[in-house]
Amino acid sequence: MRVVEALPEVPATVRERLARGPRTAEAHRAIMAEVPAMRMVQRGGGASAAVLPETLSVVAWNLERCLFPEASAAHLAEAAPDVVLLSEMDHGMARTGQRHTTAAMAGAMGMTYAYGVEFFEMGLGGPTERRFCEDTGNALGWHGNAILARAPLRRVTLIRLDDHGHWYVTGSGADPGQPRLGGRMALAAEIATEAGPVCFVSTHLESNAGTAHRAGQMGRLLDAIDRFAPGMPVLIGGDLNTGNHLPPAFDWRDESLFALAERRGYSWAFTAEGPTTRPSLISPDATRVMKLDWFAGRGLEVLHRAVLPAIAATGQPLSDHDAVHCRA
Repeated sequence: MRVVEALPEVPATVRERLARGPRTAEAHRAIMAEVPAMRMVQRGGGASAAVLPETLSVVAWNLERCLFPEASAAHLAEAAPDVVLLSEMDHGMARTGQRHTTAAMAGAMGMTYAYGVEFFEMGLGGPTERRFCEDTGNALGWHGNAILARAPLRRVTLIRLDDHGHWYVTGSGADPGQPRLGGRMALAAEIATEAGPVCFVSTHLESNAGTAHRAGQMGRLLDAIDRFAPGMPVLIGGDLNTGNHLPPAFDWRDESLFALAERRGYSWAFTAEGPTTRPSLISPDATRVMKLDWFAGRGLEVLHRAVLPAIAATGQPLSDHDAVHCRA
């Protein structure tokens, strides 16, 4: 893993192989090895504090591509977060104006950031996303997770949770209209606080899979955190896709990852009650209401928890996920 100021683009020759090559796990792994950005963390922005306070305000939010970086940043002002854990952040995608949405949001909030690639998007996205595209192609095609913070990120790492090409391999069950190189992942960062260092983790688990698949990803994530930050207080936040792909009830309580994390010393008490999905400009369907977004912590005490509706003051939906907020 390398830390860089800018992510190199996918060469045209590799894009051609992706488009024309066999859709197998072996082919996917081979091409992943040829894309350096899959093993990089991009750093940028600027910190406004030397260390974070002893009591921490943290938000986790799946921003569904992040159509509105500045409005999303402004929406979090009342929560006054010290750390923001983001998922589904575009970088160089036509549907979001080719912007680096993480950099834009960090700039608006006066924060430093780390960004890691979940997927290289081979196309423009789904039908409801294409109406936002003014260009016929993506400048970079990156889609991933991010950590924003008011204080410097002492150390960062990228954690890959799978490499078999769930959104690339034929017959995997993922949307064939949205082919992608890559896989689910997490970013972890050590940040100094007045009470000592804390490890913050932004993650996004698989939507098009069942409980065993997500539990496997959670297990790999917890193992990686133990290697990165042994014995350190940890706060994990993100879209865990709990209940997704589990008809007919799509119930988060059917997931085994909760008990798995508890056995490893984590608490889910940092997450407020209630669903975290809503209709949005990209996902207008209001028929399925789910609880997908969570915090899990160890070595910390929860002081406050809330769900922040993803509706701007203008009434505009900012995402199909509400943000989750906690103080610890």
